[in-house]
Amino acid sequence: MSQQTNPVRHTLQEDVLAILLGTFFVGLGVTFYSEAQLATGSTAGLALLVQYATGLPFGVVFFVVNLPFYILAFTRMGWPFTLKTFVAVGLVSVYPALMPGWLDISGIDPIFAAIGGGALIGMGILAMFRHRASLGGVNILALYLQDNHKIPAGYFQFVVDFCILAAAFFILPFDRVVLSIVGAFTLSLVIILNHKPGRYMGFS
Repeated sequence: MSQQTNPVRHTLQEDVLAILLGTFFVGLGVTFYSEAQLATGSTAGLALLVQYATGLPFGVVFFVVNLPFYILAFTRMGWPFTLKTFVAVGLVSVYPALMPGWLDISGIDPIFAAIGGGALIGMGILAMFRHRASLGGVNILALYLQDNHKIPAGYFQFVVDFCILAAAFFILPFDRVVLSIVGAFTLSLVIILNHKPGRYMGFS
């Protein structure tokens, strides 16, 4: 006979640590992608494509692209979620700019970057999902649809990511786009397998 576990509210310290570590994982994954000239989905993918096409810094583009989504976050998810998401987006905007001072990557295998970067970003997003935060943009829509319409966040994220990656064919070499799709699949698989309604009992 299985023992039922009651939901437990996260402490402030747990929320802070999850956001710091989650955004760090995402920032490291984005750094892998940037070094290997790969793309990903969601607003991070859009920011990377703009960076490759124009040379604008990833952090600036990522922060600006996410601004319109805070309206949906505030009206549908509440101000605590919006505040944590704003902080998370701010950290992910900063981490890739700081990474060169912390980590010297003279070369990275594109396959490793695709799979490792996708797994890191997926784990980072998962940590934030479980602590009622997100990376803005599509993540906000994914959480809203799962919570209110029972549409799995991972599946929705994968469909949107596929559309964004299709645009990468106009900017990146074919082989890099193929590897980017592998990375997006890895990212989505992490979320699909681990973020299901009722799977995780903690809440913020």
